[in-house]
Amino acid sequence: MRIAVINETSAADRNADILAALDGRGHTVINAGMVKNGARPELTYIHTGLLAALLLNAGRADFVVGGCGTGQGFLNAAMQYPGVFCGHVLSSLDAWLFAQINGGNCLSLALNQGYGWAADVNLRFIFDRLFSVESGAGYPAHRQESQRQSREMLAGVSALAHRTMAEIVAGLPDEVLLPVLEFPGVAALLDVGTLRDAPLKAALVQRMG
Repeated sequence: MRIAVINETSAADRNADILAALDGRGHTVINAGMVKNGARPELTYIHTGLLAALLLNAGRADFVVGGCGTGQGFLNAAMQYPGVFCGHVLSSLDAWLFAQINGGNCLSLALNQGYGWAADVNLRFIFDRLFSVESGAGYPAHRQESQRQSREMLAGVSALAHRTMAEIVAGLPDEVLLPVLEFPGVAALLDVGTLRDAPLKAALVQRMG
């Protein structure tokens, strides 16, 4: 699995903790956000939510680990976009249930609020449980089929309720889009020339040009 880690400015100093908690699990980890608080350029949760959506919709990541001070900002920003199914996870039980019941592709962590003693250990526990079960398998067992159907319906609702990612990229104001596209490493990660989604490719080429 390709996991993108996207820290925003207020939680940039937690980047190393997230990478350490993901290490050794056999996944390809893409460090796509901020790695140090106060560094320039900055990404706010508005920008990291968009970056998460771009990477997921472009097929450059299978899963995104993000967050912010409380986890609420990134959650709300990421959920504005199609194909993003994000959970606000504070504990290993949250992660275990989110993976099985919701089968999401994006995680929002509280990286300042309540981030104290042994918080790095809690991150490891969260990822232990998140990746210990089949995504979308359902829980408890007698609810599996109903939850699978609900997950499929939610994907349909997302497609109907949102514009396409290409339309969104074409219409976003510069102050939202350009800090993301110009952030170090993002252009190479998106590798726009090889995108299979032709409308998204065209929209990104136009805005990046």
